[in-house]
Amino acid sequence: MSQTIDVEVGPGAISPAALADIEKFEALLEQYLAGEIEEDRFRIFRLNNGIYGQRQGGHNQMIRVKVPYGSLQPEQLDMLAHIGEEYSRGWGHITTRQNIQFHFVQLERVPAVMRDLASVGLTTREACGDTVRNVTGCHLAGACPYEVLDISPWAEATFRHFLRNPYAQRLPRKFKINFSGCVTDCGQAMFNDVGVIAVNRPNPDGTVEAGFRVFFAGGLGANPHPAVALEEFTPREELIPTIEAALRTFDHYGNRDNKLRARMKWLLDTMGADELRRRILKERRLLLAATTWTRVPEYVQEHGDAPAGTSGTMSPTPMGWGTNVVLRSRDAYGRWEDANVVRGNAKGTVSAYAYARLGDVTSDQFRAVASIQRELGLEVRVTNRQNFVFRGLSEEQLRPLHDRLSVLGMAEPGAELARDVVSCPGADTCNLAVTQSRGLADAIGAALEEAGLADVGGVRINISGCTNSCGQHHVADIGFVGLERRAHKRAAPGYQMLLGGHVGMEAIQFGRKATRLPAKNAGVATVRVIGRFAAEREAGESFTTWLARVGGAEAIGAELAELDIFPTFEEDPSFYVDYDETGPYVAEVGVGECAGS
Repeated sequence: MSQTIDVEVGPGAISPAALADIEKFEALLEQYLAGEIEEDRFRIFRLNNGIYGQRQGGHNQMIRVKVPYGSLQPEQLDMLAHIGEEYSRGWGHITTRQNIQFHFVQLERVPAVMRDLASVGLTTREACGDTVRNVTGCHLAGACPYEVLDISPWAEATFRHFLRNPYAQRLPRKFKINFSGCVTDCGQAMFNDVGVIAVNRPNPDGTVEAGFRVFFAGGLGANPHPAVALEEFTPREELIPTIEAALRTFDHYGNRDNKLRARMKWLLDTMGADELRRRILKERRLLLAATTWTRVPEYVQEHGDAPAGTSGTMSPTPMGWGTNVVLRSRDAYGRWEDANVVRGNAKGTVSAYAYARLGDVTSDQFRAVASIQRELGLEVRVTNRQNFVFRGLSEEQLRPLHDRLSVLGMAEPGAELARDVVSCPGADTCNLAVTQSRGLADAIGAALEEAGLADVGGVRINISGCTNSCGQHHVADIGFVGLERRAHKRAAPGYQMLLGGHVGMEAIQFGRKATRLPAKNAGVATVRVIGRFAAEREAGESFTTWLARVGGAEAIGAELAELDIFPTFEEDPSFYVDYDETGPYVAEVGVGECAGS
């Protein structure tokens, strides 16, 4: 399925709406640099255009590129390679919300970046700030044997509906929309402001109708909230009005005086679920009078939303949280096939993951992925676990794909295995992070490889450098959130370990606190937990079930308490230096742009 922005334009052309955005940015940037626009006003404008300041200060900027539901075309991948080389550090970073970020872009060069991106139908518009953020969705939508509907056209139509929509610009706070094609919820709908899951309902005449169950007011951050169901079933023709009604309700009643209590989840706390639900449904009932009212969008009608269906010749590959991948093969190709290949849809094609370690992709890798996509005639999407997935493969194409990925260093059997550690950018670039989460992710990966545990399936590790949960640590089997520790009258990097997070089957469970740890001991603790899980789990047992059976997070935390000890600085100074740093640890927190404050 092609992904486009605004209107259909030819290769290299820029849509009128995108061009207007760029020209406005150029004009206001010139005024800002001349001192004619104050900092706060320009910052809000800059954020709404997807441009963040970095902790390095000066004119260093992070550029966030929206990739709706993760879909990318070859020319877009080529352009991402160009952006990395020409304006950034030679690589980009896949986020947990299917964006691509580039760091250390100079403010004066931002308009040029925006022009280059717009020439291939990509935008940074509303990727940041108090706006409707990137619309995310299942990376296997349209290729998944379990799906009820292909949510791809719905996610695209939703993205188009809210891009530059007046209601999506100056909200009380950011607003996140997510789509999943079935209750497996690989798209993680259960912790978004609006989460949409495709479901079936039986009709009185015995037929089955495909539609949606819409959830609202979920969120992570320092105070995670599970999303709650709006109604039992939302028909296809009511979906876009329902999402817009939720957004309008948030705009009307959200807290504009306190950013820390401004997300939709706080409306649920103050109003209660029943009252907030009543207001959203009332807004939807009256939305017929709005100029933005629409039923089944033209894009969905044109592209169709029929599910991939299930093959009658093979069992579908298990998917979703808790999937216990077992590596039965010993050779490199067989191990990759065991872990990274998904089969079972009625189209007869297969999908395969390309592993992007820490979510980082070099310009050479971007170009190579584009080349593979062209040559093999495939679809490519980025995942919320910071990898690529190739879709529409034939069985004959699998081995050539693996060979190409091996050359790129992207053929590790990573999907659903312990080595696939997810991390936010952390204190490398983020103003709010207090720890180097990427460095910890690297250290945990190395510790698991050394211990022979990197291939353990059914366990997900997520790391955030602060409580804002950009690394989604709350919903991981093993989650870490960075914090400042004090030991022997010195500041030191540390983490809170959480255990037992889970998303799926229209439910969410947030990880519970196990123990606090020095950053340098987090890898040791991870090896102990995964080692025990691998040794004790019963056949097919999930991490969540095993954890409950052995006493829960508190019991495991008690066993790890001996690791929560700091030696003196003289005994081991490394405990007082964060990963990827050379000097003593200092928790420096700047203006909270990354949290949209």
